[in-house]
Amino acid sequence: MTAVLPVVLVAALGLTPLPSGGAAPGAPGVDQQYLPASKSGLLTSRTAASKVWATVQRQGGLGEVFYPTIGGPSARALAFVVTSPGRVESSRVRTTQLDGLRFRQTFDGWGWRLTADYTTDPARSSVLVDLRFSGGRKHGLYAVYDPALGNSRGGDAGRSVDGGLVATDGGVSSALVGDFTATSSGFAGVSDGHTDLRDGRMDWRYTSAAAGSLVQTAQLRGGHSTLALAFGGSAEEALTAGRASLRAGFGKVARDYAYGWKGYLAGLSEPPRVLKNREQRRLWTSSALVLAAAEDKTHPGAYVAAPASPWAFGSDDPSGPYHLVWSRDLYQIATGLLAAGDRAGAERALGFLFGTQQKPDGSFPQNSQLDGTPVWGGLQLDEVALPIVLAYQLGGGHWAGVKKAADFLLAYPDAPFTPQERWENQSGYSPNTIATAIAGLVCAASIASENGDAASAGRYLATADQWRAKVKAWTVTKTGPYSSNPYFLRLTKDGKPDAGTTYDIGDSGPVDVDQRRVVDPGFLDLVRLGVFKASDPDVRNSLRVVDKQLGVRTPNGFFWHRASFDGFGERLDGSQWEYDQPDGSLLSRGRAWPLLSGERGEYEIAAGDLRAAATRLDAMTRSAGPGGMLPEQVWDLAGPGRPGTPTFSATPLTWSHAQYLRLARNLDERRVTEQPAVVAERYLG
Repeated sequence: MTAVLPVVLVAALGLTPLPSGGAAPGAPGVDQQYLPASKSGLLTSRTAASKVWATVQRQGGLGEVFYPTIGGPSARALAFVVTSPGRVESSRVRTTQLDGLRFRQTFDGWGWRLTADYTTDPARSSVLVDLRFSGGRKHGLYAVYDPALGNSRGGDAGRSVDGGLVATDGGVSSALVGDFTATSSGFAGVSDGHTDLRDGRMDWRYTSAAAGSLVQTAQLRGGHSTLALAFGGSAEEALTAGRASLRAGFGKVARDYAYGWKGYLAGLSEPPRVLKNREQRRLWTSSALVLAAAEDKTHPGAYVAAPASPWAFGSDDPSGPYHLVWSRDLYQIATGLLAAGDRAGAERALGFLFGTQQKPDGSFPQNSQLDGTPVWGGLQLDEVALPIVLAYQLGGGHWAGVKKAADFLLAYPDAPFTPQERWENQSGYSPNTIATAIAGLVCAASIASENGDAASAGRYLATADQWRAKVKAWTVTKTGPYSSNPYFLRLTKDGKPDAGTTYDIGDSGPVDVDQRRVVDPGFLDLVRLGVFKASDPDVRNSLRVVDKQLGVRTPNGFFWHRASFDGFGERLDGSQWEYDQPDGSLLSRGRAWPLLSGERGEYEIAAGDLRAAATRLDAMTRSAGPGGMLPEQVWDLAGPGRPGTPTFSATPLTWSHAQYLRLARNLDERRVTEQPAVVAERYLG
């Protein structure tokens, strides 16, 4: 994919300090949010010795670099600037996905070209960049590094050292080292390199900068060079790691990096035979690698939702909730790992879930830090049920935890009414949540029987049967405006789907909306999990409703919004979503979600329509951005981007990649492989 973009976006001018050495003026500088979350690549080694993850920015250069865990960035960006007299050059940026999690960017400008190959060092917490620059002498080449050490953008202090730059914030430090002809440390928007280079020259040589919004700049010689960005607990440790990586050489480090991922791929299942072209086979491999790379190396089984910072919302955690572990997402990731053939990874995910199960009630955190510490205090019943389903799918272990979770579902007041359903912002009777709860209880009953607890098994099955018998009475309307036939609602607030009960949509959406006007495709889990047949007339009619109300036909295929009136996405002009937008302001718009195409494909497999399911795999493939990264959302028909291409939302989203792996495997086996057999046997005959 090619885009006409500047090599960097230059910061707005603040104060204009005079050229000089010594300490940089203008502290603390301008606070900058994290970059757009639409990444073109993700890098990390397969080893535990290297606790660094790097993202490739679609606009060029590296975005967030994570250290020492994947739970928060320690760098905001590493950009490359090309200048000519009086100006910063613009270029066309192309990202190429090499074998495995390896990426190359090419910047083509007027009379010059820059290629950047990226890798991480399996032996150290270092990122290496191999640069090749060709162009006339009038062009200058610079690296501009923006640290965010310890997941904080405002407390970094930096200084020049022999051959590089170091930065420190508390117990985390970084070192940028290479063959530099000049270096400077300054403050964002005031005395930084982006500001300095606007006239095409590096005039400032500040040798240090106090704690603030630090940006560091290094002038490169051009031609062929390698630089290292390394991290450690101290400046000395980071410098040592960076210099050792440079001595090892980019070629050797890149080969060792590739060897590790080649070994991982060799241990997976054969790719599905239904992958009909190079793009699908490459995306299958990328999806498996992205899931594996999203696991933390200090806390096995802790897979994050995305290595990106969409809209950087949330004041308690500057990098946002996508770097947390979510029970629901972890279930999706684990089933994707199983589809790829990584059973060990799925087992670690299950172990993490039951290791973080809440005591004494048996629920699971809405989300948690990588060490299992709960963060948000919400409760979602599907996040209690899905770990039980996963335990069944992996052979029925963790009986003590399964029993606690199943007992919690039975004891929770007003269950299966849930305080939050899977999109986080509504309570009620949700067909999606109820589907997971029914499946969870039936799976729990099976595990209980295997462990000799017939009494618990009987209680679980009785409740599951009752909820299955009532789910339509709670969530299917016969009086809604979208069809004269019954259809599933997103949820009901009162279990009365024919009542005109109203509620506020949230995320800046409209207020006082009749619940009969709000639909989503989440009821399809009733089919995927084996609760209802694909031929159920209410399910089939609901599909027609959601296709008309939520469907988006794009050049890349057919996609769906996640729910009626959804506001979880960029504003209409493409500017960022804000988490504190007032209800009813209608300031933002949720776009279409490729993972919903995967869910629809799984339904179509259950219905025996393999051809339709194959079109969903095609659409998901075409929705990937440069570098083979699947997004959370793609542009719909209202917005600045080309419909069907990634928005600025989380890319890569691990759930999307897991869904791609699952759909491809299910197509190959012509069945929904993750459907619990015990549920299907009970309810589908």
